[in-house]
Amino acid sequence: MREIVFDTETTGVDPATGDRMVEIGCIELVNRIPTGRTYHAYFNPGRPMPAEAERIHGLGDAFLAEQRAFHHHVMELIEFLGDCPLVAHNAQFDFGFLNHELRLCEHPLVAMDRMVDTLALARKRHPGAKHSLDALCSRYGIDRSHRVLHGALLDAELLAQVYVELTGGRQIGLGLMGEAAVRAVAAGEAPVAGSGFQPNRRAYRTPRPHGPTPDELARHKAFVGTLSSPLWTQ
Repeated sequence: MREIVFDTETTGVDPATGDRMVEIGCIELVNRIPTGRTYHAYFNPGRPMPAEAERIHGLGDAFLAEQRAFHHHVMELIEFLGDCPLVAHNAQFDFGFLNHELRLCEHPLVAMDRMVDTLALARKRHPGAKHSLDALCSRYGIDRSHRVLHGALLDAELLAQVYVELTGGRQIGLGLMGEAAVRAVAAGEAPVAGSGFQPNRRAYRTPRPHGPTPDELARHKAFVGTLSSPLWTQ
């Protein structure tokens, strides 16, 4: 099963008031195992970056002015996303910005039934606990020491590890799809639906006899004859 874990960085919290997406990072999973395939891009939002947003992700006007606008990336992004489930933390936020950008490009929107929200999963599994990405990394022992600022690809990588823990833990990788099959899927050389499992082919062996031999039966009868008043004769 193919899934995409993704995260976005933006100029603010509400696309309806003119906020735009400035970064997206995507991680491909097959059977909850990262394949190594990623998608990452920065976008020129065509508007100034508010100081409070820049403090979160560190993306300023000078850097973003050198990037291309979203519509230059849209086809390669949609091709990478495909039609599989899309996993995000507080996914309504990320889906809202992604679909806003698609709408501005007059491109079909991503269906909301593809959404998998790890925030909702965390609230259900750990009611009453903290559910931020940092808190979940701490809960599951995921190293985030290199996360100084928010970054879409880095946060997607951390979220992919959190998602695996929320949906069964690392042992989920013990399924029937081996690493070679995962790499083949990533390279487009095998269908995602295939398990990659091949049973061992062994030569047929005649069943071994397990009954007593005539000699063993004779020796057993002789032994029983030496017993004095056995229980089964009483």
